[in-house]
Order: sequence, then C-alpha cells, then structure tokens
Amino acid sequence: MSHEQFLNLENILFTITMFLYLFSMIGYVFFFALKKEMAGKLAGYAALAGFILHTAALIVRGIGAGRLPMTNQYEFATSFAWGICLCFLVFLWKYKFRALGTFVMPVIFIIIGYAAMQSREVRDLMPALRSNWLAIHVSSAIVSYGAFGVSFAVSLMYLIRTRMAKDSFWDEHIPDQKKLDMISYRAVSLGFLFLTFVIVTGAIWAERAWGSYWSWDPKETWSLITWIIYAIYLHLRISRGWKDKNAAVFAVVGFICVIFTYIGVNTWLPGIHSYA
Repeated sequence: MSHEQFLNLENILFTITMFLYLFSMIGYVFFFALKKEMAGKLAGYAALAGFILHTAALIVRGIGAGRLPMTNQYEFATSFAWGICLCFLVFLWKYKFRALGTFVMPVIFIIIGYAAMQSREVRDLMPALRSNWLAIHVSSAIVSYGAFGVSFAVSLMYLIRTRMAKDSFWDEHIPDQKKLDMISYRAVSLGFLFLTFVIVTGAIWAERAWGSYWSWDPKETWSLITWIIYAIYLHLRISRGWKDKNAAVFAVVGFICVIFTYIGVNTWLPGIHSYA
C-alpha cells in the first residue's frame, strides 16, 4: 500500500471509531438516565469495538507516516483519547461497574472530536523530535493523562452519588462512596507515577536536544503545576487521611489542569512544545 492509501485507511478507521464512541456515549446516557440494562451492555461493546478500531487507526497512521503517531496536535489528541479509553476499559474490567462509562465516554468523545478538528497532514519530524525518547516520553504522558481522566470520571460519580437517593439499581451498578474514593485514589496514583516519568524523561530529552534540562516553557511549567496539584492530593491523603468529598473535588480540579496543560497551553501559550 502507498503512503496515501494508509492515510485514507486511517481516516476511515478514525471516522468509524468516532461513531462507535458516540454510540457508546449515548448508550451509557440511556443506561444511566433510564436505567436500561441492555443500553449499558451495548455501550460497553461499542466502547471496546471503538478502542480496537482506534488502536488499528493509530497503527495504520504510524505505518503510513513512517514514525510513531505522537508528534502533532491531531496525533496526540487522538492518542490522548485512546489512553483514556484504555484506562477506562482496564478499570471497567477490574471493578465491573458500567456507570463509569457514563462519565468517561463524553470525555473521550470530546477529545477525539477535538482531534478531528485538527490538521491530519503528515509532516517530517523537526530535529528535536528525532529521538528514541519520543516514544518513552509521549507514551508515558498518554497513560498518565488516561489515568487522570478515569480519576476525574470516578470523582464526578462520587460527588453525584452523595446526592442520589437510595436505589437498588444504583446500589447494583455504582460502588459505594468508600470504593469510589479508593478507585479514584488508585487512578490518581497511577497517573502521578507516569506523570513523574514524563517530567523526568522530558528533562533528559530536553538536555540532549537543547542543552538545558528545564527552560520554563509554558508546557513544562503547567506540567509541573499539574504534578504539584496531584502531589498535594497524595500527600494530604497519605499523611492526613484526606478522603471523600474534598479528595474528589481535588481530583476534578487536577484533571482540569491536565486539559489546560494540553489544549490551553498549545492554544494560548505557544512555546517550544507548540508542535504537540
């Protein structure tokens, strides 16, 4: 297959993926709002099918571009959505509560929708990106952001759960507040571990590419701010037993910082990371 054929195939897979994620999101809304068990099951199958095709789209994109698909706004946005879906499916498999999809799938759909609005043109890598550190640094960011996305969704569930009347359907499909708090904590811990790795590998890469470990670029600065927010969350939780509502609010604020670090910084605060 030619370069153009690979990219056309990737475009088809990406489009089908978007529709599957949209179907999944709508299915989960019906499940949550109308308590339709079958809608939740179909939504889960659609999310899994979308993830499989999403993975295929990224692979095809990589083959067509002749490099890892992680170097511009479109590629990182679609990889960001893929990372959240991966973490969502892992947590869904582990904890087995469908209602999580009601809060995660809209986030995935919004991010992949943002990706669809970006240029899909394949360009040659700038010299700074021609490094083996690219795969390590960016893939770590994708897992980190994905885990934070799950913690955001679980924390929203926690905050809503506190206001929901007792109901046998929700008792079956939504864990109690203590378990939701624990799941959010585990997701934050996973995301924080990988975010730390992102910052460390980024510093090493920056020194080799530009001769400086840290240059206070807007992306670096906001990544550090995000890291500090989650570090405070973990410190308060471990040292002072900080849990429940305050922890949930903190996790929501942390993910807002993650979104700003990716979209806001690239849009309003250009710097040496503007290519991503």
